[in-house]
Amino acid sequence: MRRTEGGPHAGRTEGKPSAGRSGAGSRAAGRTEGASRVAGADGKPRVGRTGGEPRDGRPEGKRRRHVLARTAAFVGRTVRGEWYGIVVDPLRELRRRGPAALLLAFVACAGVIFFHAIAQHPAGATAVRVLGGVQGDLPLWVALLRTPVSLYVPALDLPVWAGITQLFLAFALAELALGRRRTLLIAYGSTLAGTLTVRVMLAAGPGWWGLGLPPEVGQVLDTGPSAAVVGLFTYLSVVRHAPVVFVLTGGSMVWESIAKPNLAGREHLVAVAAALAMGLVHERGRRRREAATKVQDMVPV
Repeated sequence: MRRTEGGPHAGRTEGKPSAGRSGAGSRAAGRTEGASRVAGADGKPRVGRTGGEPRDGRPEGKRRRHVLARTAAFVGRTVRGEWYGIVVDPLRELRRRGPAALLLAFVACAGVIFFHAIAQHPAGATAVRVLGGVQGDLPLWVALLRTPVSLYVPALDLPVWAGITQLFLAFALAELALGRRRTLLIAYGSTLAGTLTVRVMLAAGPGWWGLGLPPEVGQVLDTGPSAAVVGLFTYLSVVRHAPVVFVLTGGSMVWESIAKPNLAGREHLVAVAAALAMGLVHERGRRRREAATKVQDMVPV
């Protein structure tokens, strides 16, 4: 017997969907709801990200290749900029000014060769030690008088010709890029910083977290021209924005101090720090001057 619309059980069949269609309806409603969640402002659904897909929509392999390409391009630009700032620009200056622009480099190499030659004889070695030998146990005024000459006194236990090559490159590039006055200032300042710091370490004595030195180190000769070479390369890397040269110079000094901890390694690290500080001060002053010039150009006359 069929139920009528007005019967007591009217609406039950219409109100409850069948069991077979309820799951499909729920899944369809879920899909509709999910589509509405990813729908854009124009009503069109956006394609959602899967778990392994990056934010920019690129596959992982393409993303890695893109990062490697950008890194290689950055390294290439950096090396190219350093090549022009450290080598090409000084060579152009040398072509414009001629060999006279390398006066400091020639004088430094001639001084090292001269002192090395006379130090091969006992009397000459004594004269070299008296004129340019700087030690930590000397009176301060004597050390200050000998420090300028120590720039040309090579270490007798190292190959002199390899040192001369580094000395010539450092002074030549610095003289062409910085000028004679600033080259001498950086070379002397780096050497003097190492000499004075050693005296402070000797005064502190052993200990002080490994920074102090025992008294017997005061009888060891200082580094000579190598501290000036390290300081010039470090200063050039700062003012010419050459991070590769800076890492090579500073990293080699750190490795030297770790592999062979001695007085020379400490003085080289001090020279790097002193040249770095002088370079940062110069760059700060240059930026201030540039900012002041821009402000003056903006002011109407």
